[in-house]
Amino acid sequence: MKRFTISPPIAALILAVVLFLLSGLLPNGFGSDMAVARAQALNILRLSVFLGVIAAGQTLVIISGFEGIDLSAGSIVTLTAIFTYVTVKGENDKVLIALLGALLIGAFIGFLNGAGITFLKISPFVMTLGMSGVVTGAIIIANHGNVSGKIAPIMTRLIARPLSPSFPIPNALIIWLIFGVLMWLLLERTTFGKNLFAIGVNRVTAKLSGVNVTGMNLAAYTLAGALAGFGGFLVVGNTGVVMIQLGQPFLFPSIAAVAVGGTLLSGGKGSYWGTMAGAIVLTLITSLLTTMQMPDSVRRMVLGATLLVLISIYGRQQSLRQ
Repeated sequence: MKRFTISPPIAALILAVVLFLLSGLLPNGFGSDMAVARAQALNILRLSVFLGVIAAGQTLVIISGFEGIDLSAGSIVTLTAIFTYVTVKGENDKVLIALLGALLIGAFIGFLNGAGITFLKISPFVMTLGMSGVVTGAIIIANHGNVSGKIAPIMTRLIARPLSPSFPIPNALIIWLIFGVLMWLLLERTTFGKNLFAIGVNRVTAKLSGVNVTGMNLAAYTLAGALAGFGGFLVVGNTGVVMIQLGQPFLFPSIAAVAVGGTLLSGGKGSYWGTMAGAIVLTLITSLLTTMQMPDSVRRMVLGATLLVLISIYGRQQSLRQ
């Protein structure tokens, strides 16, 4: 008899539903009020958008294998958010320029990560961690702790608000759904996606099959940086303010979201739909702990423990495949 299995994205979504129902049983939950429950569900989904977009880059580098990880994502989010804030200065006609600039800045930093890993043979962990320190230092030197700027009204309307009073679906959620479809097409319907999975399974075999492993590695980290830059643009559009540590709270949850969604941390297997489900689960966990009035230190411990447990489970898959 065939063993009944549930795909990781579906399992993550089931877990999300369970967590949401549990949050309703708490003293400060929504109880049986369906209007409040609907509003809370939409708000959680809206908050999941920003983590989900930032985790998209992590999905790419983790699927690429070779212990791929991007610890510079949080710093890139901060840098591109500050760049957007300073560039836009409250003017709608500068939003597109700021978006393109954020994507290019993120892509450039990601390319440097990929170049260091590919040509200098530096460990992804060490390379991206070092780049994170460089970017954070550059932010402090450039701004001296004082950032002057303002987001444009169109950013607030398209990112932080619903489509209309009669259709209360957040615009950010619509953007995420479109983004998710594009990520699915990239991973499942393009040569880039097929080659990415190939180098994640076995780089030697992929190279012998004609895959440009060097080019794919550079492309994966460059695209991951660009996606982190897009995440920074969205985050500042939602918050309306910037700070030196704006992107750091997204770093480890972005890695955990990929793992929760079923992407093997050893590479070669995964999906962005799973990452989206993982982002929702982690946002729900944070919301649940906040409702329980748990301090920030406890929330960090829970997220860290979740990541460690998943690493210990999925990390064995590489040796099993080999």
